[in-house]
Amino acid sequence: MSDNSQQTQQMQQPAISAESGSLWNTFKNLWPYMWPNDRPDLKRRVLYATLFMIVGKIVTVLVPYLYKLATDALTGELNLDTDVESLVPFFLLTPIMLIVVYNIGRVLVIALNQLRDALFASVGQFAVRRLATIVFRHLHALSLRYHLQRRTGGLSRVIERGTKGIESIVRFSILNGIPTILEFALMAVVIWYWFDFRYVLIVVIMVVAYIWFTVRASDWRINIRRDMNNNDTEANSKAIDSLLNFETVKYFGNEQLEANRFGESMARYEIAATKVWTSLAWLNFGQAIIMGFGMVACMVLSAMAVQDGSQTLGDFVMINALLMQLFLPLNFIGFIYREIRQGFADLEEMFKLMGVEQEIQDKPDASAIVVENGEIEFRNVAFHYDEERKILKDVSFKVPAGKTVAIVGPSGAGKSTISRLLFRFYDVVDGAILIDGQDLRDVRQEGLRAHVGMVPQDTVLFNETIAYNIRYGRPDASDEEVEAAAEMAQIGDFIRALPDGFKTEVGERGLKLSGGEKQRVAIARTLLKAPPILILDEATSALDTQTEREIQTALDEVSRDRTTVVIAHRLSTVVSADEILVLRAGEVIERGTHDELLKHGGLYSEMWNRQREATEAEDKLRAARENDTLGILGRKQVVSD
Repeated sequence: MSDNSQQTQQMQQPAISAESGSLWNTFKNLWPYMWPNDRPDLKRRVLYATLFMIVGKIVTVLVPYLYKLATDALTGELNLDTDVESLVPFFLLTPIMLIVVYNIGRVLVIALNQLRDALFASVGQFAVRRLATIVFRHLHALSLRYHLQRRTGGLSRVIERGTKGIESIVRFSILNGIPTILEFALMAVVIWYWFDFRYVLIVVIMVVAYIWFTVRASDWRINIRRDMNNNDTEANSKAIDSLLNFETVKYFGNEQLEANRFGESMARYEIAATKVWTSLAWLNFGQAIIMGFGMVACMVLSAMAVQDGSQTLGDFVMINALLMQLFLPLNFIGFIYREIRQGFADLEEMFKLMGVEQEIQDKPDASAIVVENGEIEFRNVAFHYDEERKILKDVSFKVPAGKTVAIVGPSGAGKSTISRLLFRFYDVVDGAILIDGQDLRDVRQEGLRAHVGMVPQDTVLFNETIAYNIRYGRPDASDEEVEAAAEMAQIGDFIRALPDGFKTEVGERGLKLSGGEKQRVAIARTLLKAPPILILDEATSALDTQTEREIQTALDEVSRDRTTVVIAHRLSTVVSADEILVLRAGEVIERGTHDELLKHGGLYSEMWNRQREATEAEDKLRAARENDTLGILGRKQVVSD
């Protein structure tokens, strides 16, 4: 099993949730990505960062003590015997030097913390990259059924928030959570040693109350955060959907309708986001009150001790500095918990994606497909998406090696389903599909799809260059091979006539190219892949008759000497097929050559006659327009003479 598949399985057990009970399990699931076994260099960085963290916290606790010494030195209350036991050179105990050392300590704390963060940066980013890549791979491994149902905009936003959530969890749990616990423990020891148990008791009560309040308030806020995320996803989905259908919006003049739909979603997001920030204000206010009571209690005790002579002014300053120092990690506790909880809330949806099981999976003992001849056989195939609606019913046929079989029929007959089954986007409900005698369910999907090429009806190109889109058929192809494929697809001259040639950007979904140009790019891409088996899924049905005739020559070239399945709407493209299957309501009702089916006088003959009449009418209309154009040009010539 590959590393990626192992990682994917790890991420699926158990499911990620922002609920309190599963936080620890979730953290355990994330830990292998923060302590990666295959990256000893990152492990060393974690260890070094931990060392600097411990040293930094020790210095942090000592800094208030230096402040006390400086204060006592200024007031003349510094006692060498009791304070430092004569272990420190005298010149370091002057007020000025103590102030300098105190500030050096403060700078050192910042330096050690920043060094810790710098060392851990690559660890956190590695975890983000690896987890995001696993999710991306998993999405590509999901079934076509899932991707036909999902909304692109919402999905992209879920992944975006999820990766940020990973970074928050990694950063705040390791860089802030553990240091905060360590600092609090050291601070408690110092307070107990230098003062007495009453101060420690007050601090413990304050910290417990603070944490309890923070946890309860954060748990309350998590549902508000979820609501905001849901509204954010909905608004983003509508925006992306509207922009992807920009032309349709313009065709119907529905800009205001789209703006209203988006505005309604944003209004709900506004309400939820306002609640998020308002609840945060109340949380911060409550935390400030709790810390304020703790500060007052400890400082009153110390002030009373100063008045009765049992403590110096330096002690009063020290307890104040310690508490102020403690407020920083306490604030971090609240902040860390909020960020981690919000991180888990953001992660929830992304990890739900990880919980979606692959509908089509290779068997554990699946073998690599071996394609020598490329013979295809459908053996009593039955298939349905929904049990109430049968798509294919007991379909059987063979496509001999190197031959072309066409599948025609009315819309909804199940033609395109056959191509999806050949690519194993779905598994058959009954029967079997075989290539050179090998059941598709017994071979690995990756190898199967490497041997099957597709020229679809709706060619969607990447927003990249023409060269990139052609090379997509075989990413390691040379420039010469890309250009040769373009020549065979009869698009080479067109590309070279462009200002940027093969480096021309095609735009979102290839919208800068015409339908015929996109189709030729798709043909060139498939030619470059050079698969032994080819599927032409209504490859010319979206084109006008003239363009179809031009494209057909390129299609004949790409299908030469290949086992070819042609799924066609226009029957003129399948006249030369070795066999034609007529599909209706998921059943093969006629089969034979073009001439045989015309003689039979069935559904194929009816469809042929209707399409021939439509084509003849289209040709007459085009000829009439050409004659009108020539007549106008002739009259203009006479007038000019």
